[in-house]
Order: sequence, then C-alpha cells, then structure tokens
Amino acid sequence: MTNAVRLGELSRPAGRRARDLGIVVGPLPTGRHNAITDVAGVLVGHTTVDDGADLHTGVTAVVPAHLGPPRWALPAAVWTGNGYGKLVGSTQVDELGVLESPIVLTATLSVFRAADAVLTHLMRRRPDGLSFNPLVGETNDGHLSDIRRRPVTERHVLDAIDRASDQPPAEGCVGAGTGTSALGYKAGIGTSSRVVRAADAPVTVGTLVQANFGGVLTVLGVPLPVDELVPQADRTEPPGNSCMIVVATDASLDARQLGRLARRAVFAMGRVGAAYANGSGDYAIAFSTAEPGRPTIADAHLDPIFAAVLDSVEEALLNSLFAATTTRGVGGRVRHAVPHEAAVRRLAAAGRLPGGDGDGPTTRPPAPPGR
Repeated sequence: MTNAVRLGELSRPAGRRARDLGIVVGPLPTGRHNAITDVAGVLVGHTTVDDGADLHTGVTAVVPAHLGPPRWALPAAVWTGNGYGKLVGSTQVDELGVLESPIVLTATLSVFRAADAVLTHLMRRRPDGLSFNPLVGETNDGHLSDIRRRPVTERHVLDAIDRASDQPPAEGCVGAGTGTSALGYKAGIGTSSRVVRAADAPVTVGTLVQANFGGVLTVLGVPLPVDELVPQADRTEPPGNSCMIVVATDASLDARQLGRLARRAVFAMGRVGAAYANGSGDYAIAFSTAEPGRPTIADAHLDPIFAAVLDSVEEALLNSLFAATTTRGVGGRVRHAVPHEAAVRRLAAAGRLPGGDGDGPTTRPPAPPGR
C-alpha cells in the first residue's frame, strides 16, 4: 500500500481539546491560540506518514524563526528525566547552552535519518559552515507502526521544517505523534501556552509534547484508568515509554535558568499520572527567543514562569490525548482514544467540572478559552 503523506495540518477539529470539554488547568491566562506558536517567531510543521494499516508515524518540527543571520544560536537547555532515549545533539546543548537548529521529533528508529536531514537543512542555510549540531528527539511508536521499516525520509523532515507555520498546530494523531500512546490510550502531539508577568514585564511560555509514556491517566486529580473507561482495550504496554517536551519562551533567560524550566516540564508529567518507568526516555528542551543584550530576569522573579511551564505542559499532555483518535496499527493492535463523554461524566461526578456533584470543587479558576 502506498504511504499517505500529509503536510502542514494546521486545522484543529472542534471539541477535541481539554478546554472544549470544560477541563481548565490552572488560573493563568493562555496566549491567543493556547499553543507554542503564541511565542512570537516560533513555528511548527508536521509531516504525517500513515498508510492506514501498518505505518503510523511522521515528523514534527519546532522551528525558531530567530535562527538566521546574524543570529545563529539561542540560549537553551536540555534536562533528562530518564535517559532511555535518543536525543541527538543534546550533549552540545548541555555544554554550550545554545540551540543551533530546529528541534525535530520523530520515531525511535528514524531519528538518525532525521538528524542527517536536519544537517542538510543547516548546510543549505550556511554554505560556509564546517560544524553543525542538529537536535533531534524521538519516542517509540513501534506498538502501532512498523518501526523497522524506517519510512521517514529526508524529504519528510525538510517538508516539516520548510512548511512550519505560526498558526495553531494540529494535535493528536499527527506528525511525530501519529503512532504514539500514553497512559493506556492513543495519544500524540499536544500544545498549550500561558501568559504571565515576571519582573513587571509580560512573558509568554509555550509548550509542545510528543506523548508516549505509561501510567494511569489523571485529569484534575481524578484517575481515569483505561481498564475502567474502555474495558475492551488492549492493555499490552508498548515498548519505549517516553515523552519529548519542548518549552519556548520570550523571557530573557540564560541557559542555567532555562534548565530550571526544563526540569519543571518533566515534573509536570506527574500531574497526569506518568509512571516514569525504567524504559521511559523523558526529555525537555527549553529555549528563549529574547533579543540578545536584554538583562536576564532574576531568579527571584521566576516563580510565575515556573507556574506557566507546569500548567502549560500539563494541558499540552491532556490535549495530546483528547485530540487523538482510536488507531489500529501493525499486527492488528489497537489503541483507543480517551472516551470524551465517559471522562467528562467521571470528572463531573468528582466535582471537577461545572455541574458536578462530587465532594471536590465544582470549578477550576477561570481562564481564557484559548483554542
């Protein structure tokens, strides 16, 4: 069967984000689109490779438009929650504290071809360059996709980068999230943002996740186990339980401070029920788009930014699940989507949504409905 390749994919189906179901994470306002692209100059592109049968994979690229002449590096940091994964280029980011390339996410066995493709992109942009550091991460989509076929090509990666846009990215079964699973359900790509004030200045924080990890889905503190909401679900645990998280901000922060943001991004996985298993590669990459020369924000003023990271990653993870659709993959294996109505009923009964009759609060603090 010929692979179906989809490019761009900027549209968001209605009713498929956490907020569309009344699930609001925290009191902080979102950006315009409630997406990582709310950080000015941050673009996202997807290429989806899906044949409707054995292949469910792809590429997601986070592209800082600021990387260009004369500025070829941005302050950045990587934090490893658990290092069972392949994050090409991470040691140089650790050593130098800078990001020099788009951040590309894909499947485990395609990460090395993807890195070579990013190298092609960088060499094309800088014909005189003699050293480059592509940054490419992965999660293992081998439960639903025939990962050993390594279907991701250079063209797929370059298309994701070249077509990256500042529009709200598609979520769920798209790009690098096409074949991923999390917390017993079908998952994928998710994104969110928050706008706060730090040191008397507005700051935007945007996050994007590739969710593929184990545990028990927990929403606003309420467990939603797959064996209760989808009794017929296949409980086989996929290999390579992992999560890639990208954090972008326009706050003026140095690499050390961005490392503090990256740590909190991985901490946020615990809010949705992550098990942090032995085989989980849990990584966060944080970078700043602030103009060079601006004074960095003092550590004493970082608390609002930390809160923004925690809340936006939590919501991005929920979006990665609620936006996903049930997928049948290689070997006939199936990953079911979170059943929206059943989830809402349980949350309402626990008093976590308006109209609930449980013992908990009936609402969360209001926030703008950022789509």
